[in-house]
Amino acid sequence: MEILNKNMTKSIDRPIKVLQFGEGNFLRAFADHMIDVANEAGVFNGNIVIVKPIAYGSLDAFRRQDCQYTLSLRGKENGETKVVNRVVTSVSKAVAAIEDYEEYAAYAESETLRFILSNTTEAGIVYDASDSLKGTPPGTFPGKLTKFLHERYRFFNGDSTKGLVMIPCELIENNGGTLKECVLRYAALWKLEADFLTWVNDACIFCSTLVDRIVTGYPGDEADEICRSLGYEDALLDTGEIFGLWVIESDRDISEEFPLHKAGLPVIFTDNQKPYRERKVRILNGAHTSFALASYLAGNDYVLQSMQDADVREFMVKTIFDEIIPTLTLPKDELLSFADSVIDRFENSYIKHALLSISLNSVSKWKSRCLPSFREYVKKFGSLPLHLTFSLAALMSFYRSGEPADHALIGRRGEENYKIMDDDFILEFFRENSKLSTRELVENYLSNTAFFGEDMSQYKSLADMVTLYMETIEKSGMREAMKRVNNHSV
Repeated sequence: MEILNKNMTKSIDRPIKVLQFGEGNFLRAFADHMIDVANEAGVFNGNIVIVKPIAYGSLDAFRRQDCQYTLSLRGKENGETKVVNRVVTSVSKAVAAIEDYEEYAAYAESETLRFILSNTTEAGIVYDASDSLKGTPPGTFPGKLTKFLHERYRFFNGDSTKGLVMIPCELIENNGGTLKECVLRYAALWKLEADFLTWVNDACIFCSTLVDRIVTGYPGDEADEICRSLGYEDALLDTGEIFGLWVIESDRDISEEFPLHKAGLPVIFTDNQKPYRERKVRILNGAHTSFALASYLAGNDYVLQSMQDADVREFMVKTIFDEIIPTLTLPKDELLSFADSVIDRFENSYIKHALLSISLNSVSKWKSRCLPSFREYVKKFGSLPLHLTFSLAALMSFYRSGEPADHALIGRRGEENYKIMDDDFILEFFRENSKLSTRELVENYLSNTAFFGEDMSQYKSLADMVTLYMETIEKSGMREAMKRVNNHSV
């Protein structure tokens, strides 16, 4: 079969508007795909140059395929299973910041460049005082960006119309603000001109983003079959779920310059992304955290199995619709629509999401994902949310072990062993407390402010309820306990 290339795709040579730090699967299945759709719809008209920011990795496949690749989005949408294939042609070129430094640096002089995209992992937006302006390029991503912006500022003599819009997609809160802070610190460290700082502040825009799409990447065992069906070879084949959401927060409106929403894409421009982040964390992530450990102890191994399990599904639905959504501030129809999409995503047969993977660091996950809904429910209704309370009991039942392993504890599900993975101080707590009575364990856990940032034992009847749930789990098993909670009969 022929290798996918520009002769096959008949790609259009558009102005380079986007420089993208990161060549990985996520951005190609998310931002690059959306830009491609916007180009086709006639609302953007700009292409991308991908930058490999680190020494690791190779661009050979990009060069061999002229940066053309196929994206296969697979999953459920409005209850219907779909597979949507698209050849993405929005990437014009791929360069290596280190090996092709001069070529990479020359893009600072581009008349048409306007946007910087990035996904350099959660550890990518970092300040390192040992980084140097003399580096070709500097070592850190913010260091690279600072030098790139400085060279652009100098080439265009501080022209305020040549500032850039930074749209980082790293999975940290306030990613744009954190990136800008790093750039300003490097400018101070390297003693760059005061006028450059003014240009960064006035001519450049640093957006903060919320990105949401599960990207499963190169499909491994399925790749040969998929390529045969497509009729060409594609070493850059990428896969992900159909659902996508891109919330872009900025203090200056960029929606007319980056009008992806006009192509019908799920992009929201706002000056406050907090309600959308809260919605995602509390509905999507909160649901995962609330049912995953209970589902595992009830005999399931994957999210999809959990959704096919009537008891777990009922538990999850009641948690979301009865206890989480009533505590959120966005319009109810938006929350219900998002919740329906979450259920579709959990039912995606193309994604094999292991419950034990979700179980990692569950103590801190419960604090960030479930506690806010728990707290707001109690405040609003004056009573305990039964399913979120049960999720605490399920977490403690899952973690209850005094058997240490290497940076883990060993739990048991029937005749099977599983690893309990969390911070050492949390594992040490359970190792020391698991042999206490259930009541003592619950009281010690709820009163440990390191786990919650507050003393949870102060919530009226919470210790009684969690103890009752744990004792029911111990006596009757997780499934029977879950059924009783669903029926309000514990």
